[in-house]
Amino acid sequence: MSASASRTSPDGLPSRRTVLAGTGAGVLTATVLPSAAARAAGAGAQQGPPLGEYDVVVVGSGASGMTAALTAAKRGLSVLVVEKAPTFGGSAARSGAGIWLPNNSVILGAGVPDTPQKAAAYLSAVVGPEVPADRQAAFLANGPRMLDFVMANSPLRFRFMEGYSDYYPDLPGGLPNGRSIEPDQIDGNILGAELARLNPAYMPVPAGMVVFSQDYKWLNLAAVNAKGLAVSTECLARGTKAALLGQKPLTMGQALAAGLRAGLQRAGVPVWLNSPLVDLVQEGGAVTGVVVEKEGVRGAVRARRGVVIGSGGFEHNASMRAQYQQQPIGTQWSVGAKENTGDGILAGQRAGAALALMEDAWWGPSIPLPGEPYFCLAERTLPGGLIVNGNGARFVNEAAPYSDVVHVMYEKDRAATGSHIPAWLVVDQNYRNKYLFKDVLPMIVFPDSWYETGAAKKAWTWDALAGQIGVPAAALRATLNRFNAQAWNGTDPDFHRGDTAYDHYYTDPGVTPNSCLAPVWAPPFYAFKIVPGDLGTKGGIVTDARARALRADGSVIRGLYAAGNASAAVMGHSYAGAGSTIGPAMTFGYVAANDIADA
Repeated sequence: MSASASRTSPDGLPSRRTVLAGTGAGVLTATVLPSAAARAAGAGAQQGPPLGEYDVVVVGSGASGMTAALTAAKRGLSVLVVEKAPTFGGSAARSGAGIWLPNNSVILGAGVPDTPQKAAAYLSAVVGPEVPADRQAAFLANGPRMLDFVMANSPLRFRFMEGYSDYYPDLPGGLPNGRSIEPDQIDGNILGAELARLNPAYMPVPAGMVVFSQDYKWLNLAAVNAKGLAVSTECLARGTKAALLGQKPLTMGQALAAGLRAGLQRAGVPVWLNSPLVDLVQEGGAVTGVVVEKEGVRGAVRARRGVVIGSGGFEHNASMRAQYQQQPIGTQWSVGAKENTGDGILAGQRAGAALALMEDAWWGPSIPLPGEPYFCLAERTLPGGLIVNGNGARFVNEAAPYSDVVHVMYEKDRAATGSHIPAWLVVDQNYRNKYLFKDVLPMIVFPDSWYETGAAKKAWTWDALAGQIGVPAAALRATLNRFNAQAWNGTDPDFHRGDTAYDHYYTDPGVTPNSCLAPVWAPPFYAFKIVPGDLGTKGGIVTDARARALRADGSVIRGLYAAGNASAAVMGHSYAGAGSTIGPAMTFGYVAANDIADA
């Protein structure tokens, strides 16, 4: 029996399937605005003067929106992109830009032993029955086509992220060596003056270096691992070469957004920045345009063939998060683009669209650092650290997929409010002497502001640290003693850290017998506050396999499409692998544009 089939895990915690299925009402839960009069508000007399007419209007310039716009343009349609922000790229530009697309030409060319049958079995095992089979099939069939189309019609090229395991490699069809890809390096000069309007990265690449997402695994280890040092040297060499050539090197989300924008430039697609969506225009039950504010003037843009909503999630809308999501929740814990306040989702709802998955997000354990939260990847997985709850006890496999860790935090916190949120990542000086932490080099002191805001604590004894983070000292001692004894043996019978290939991705191969586990023993000791952060929300407009918006009764809203985080995710409550946000977002943007063109 697969892990997802059981109701409880071997340690007695809810299984992954139970936790994910229990996060809320589920994919099929739908809400609609009850009043037809309310749906019409803002779509009639308040439209303002006409601002133009196109075959297709795309709302949002992130990965889904720009892919949709590029596809529609190359199918011979006139296209306009309207963007709320003063920059283009959305959350995709801020991201590491991993892209999960089974059976694409890049991974097959790299020798990845993927097949349509493996991919279908794996995706079905991960997302379960909550997501209709035809939507799963549409993603798997169109993803590889989308990628080839993008490479043929933009300067984007991609690299296989070898070794970045699928998140559940032990499920049927899972691949321990992974299926994820990322953009290759792009010279930002190709955009000309438009480069200045690219949304900045969430974590800028160190000056003088060219770094890919896959490099971070090794940069974390540069002080203790020969390959880590070699990768660091290679990143510096790439940066030096680019500087000598007069290039402006872009990687990760910066490369993805820039490459798509360059494709739009070549295709002659206008992108209106500082032009937020106000509402959708409806005529005869069909969506026929949008109302936007352009340069302070509200007006209507007619869409002869269709409107594609690719405006992102609602992670920065406090009232929507309070309405739909579990507590505690905070807009300040999200690293999604700050303009993502659910505008497209709300407009779709007013047009009659059903909503689903509104209670969920692309979660990840995060540290609420001053200025901006830090989304933890390697830090919670590297040997020499563990996460404890408010009682000073471990409660989860720290190396598990980040979304699952937060699902467990919420599940456990519901049983006793305040018991698991916040949690604390505890490490020792031995850990700090070896590994990069965020962008702080080993042995370098953390900024004072981390301590002043309470995001970090430091003490010379376990008991003193327990006092600082407000957990029982005896309980923390017991937890650390048990953890350390198991770490010496390289086993974790309590939470099975290190049992899968994914667990070992962000770890130290120099630590044996389990690269995930090392004891916490060398003072001083550090604790970092862990809260339920996210990359963005994953609930939104319910769509079919053709990316068409649906009403609660399953009927299609003519002329309205949605993709990316403005739509209910094809991943359901789960997360198949690195890039499970961007891969489907681009794919369903592509699907939407082709459906419009084929009509």
